[in-house]
Amino acid sequence: MRADRLLSLLLLLQNRGRMTAPELAAELEVSVRTVYRDIEALGASGVPVHADRGPAGGYRLMDGYRTRLTGLTDAQAGSLFLAGVPGPAGELGLGADLAAAQLKLQASLPAELASRARQIQARFHLDAPAWFRDADPVPHLARIAQAVWDQRILRTHYRRWGGEVHRQLSPLGLVVKGGIWYLVALADEAVRTYRVGRFLAVETLDEGFERPAGFDLAGYWQESSRRLEGSLMRQTAVLRLSPRARKLLPMHFGSAGARALADAEAAGADVDAEGRLLVHLPVETNAVAVGDLLRLGPEAEVLGPPELRSAVADAVAALAGRYAPE
Repeated sequence: MRADRLLSLLLLLQNRGRMTAPELAAELEVSVRTVYRDIEALGASGVPVHADRGPAGGYRLMDGYRTRLTGLTDAQAGSLFLAGVPGPAGELGLGADLAAAQLKLQASLPAELASRARQIQARFHLDAPAWFRDADPVPHLARIAQAVWDQRILRTHYRRWGGEVHRQLSPLGLVVKGGIWYLVALADEAVRTYRVGRFLAVETLDEGFERPAGFDLAGYWQESSRRLEGSLMRQTAVLRLSPRARKLLPMHFGSAGARALADAEAAGADVDAEGRLLVHLPVETNAVAVGDLLRLGPEAEVLGPPELRSAVADAVAALAGRYAPE
């Protein structure tokens, strides 16, 4: 709606100062001509917008002018009270700051929006860690977070799978996934990921560092996650799944299971006389895949690869022998 766009335009000028028409058009995802019309509409409504000419020109609000409008809808105001996850904020040492900020925000909202925000807090709670798994103890998280803010190098003692190592890291950012904290840092001129709960000791040095130009934490994490998934899924299991197994597959294999089912159905749903669907599922090495696939029980049959089918058969035979009557 145009009213929403005009409000967004006003808040952009208020928060960022002078902006050119192309910059405003890019932010609002409209044409430059639309920006010109919207600027005229703001001026006609009494908003003091000035146009500065020349290479360093652009549009700006009159000095000292500020609107009291926030532009928040009731849904947007309420979402702010879900954005600050209390557990991770507390681990970062920001719990008190978060609570104070929410109180200030609530006090500044109009009565109807404040009421909506209180209702959302009373009805929704975000619990980040996964079921049946405690979050890592992270005694060094606050120190690491401070080093991220201050761009200070860390001298660390870290426990990895192959043993313990001592390294100097340039901390670029923190990510929390499934209740687990990860540090993204520059080490030996390469960006790497470290599980925060595995740091045994952390010391902040006085020495600073320069962040790599153009580094995007969210983009790095997405690409890193994709590479990790690709490195773990070493092979594709060919399965015959009963109707019940098709319900279990997304529960036990997450998004990979859901994608495998969707691909099978999109390919024409190859169903045999017993109603079993043929599915191709990416899995890890045999040592891991056998245990994962056995969770499907007799509702699934592994058709291939031959080595995986043989490994599952051996595991089933061993179980049968273990539980055979004496």
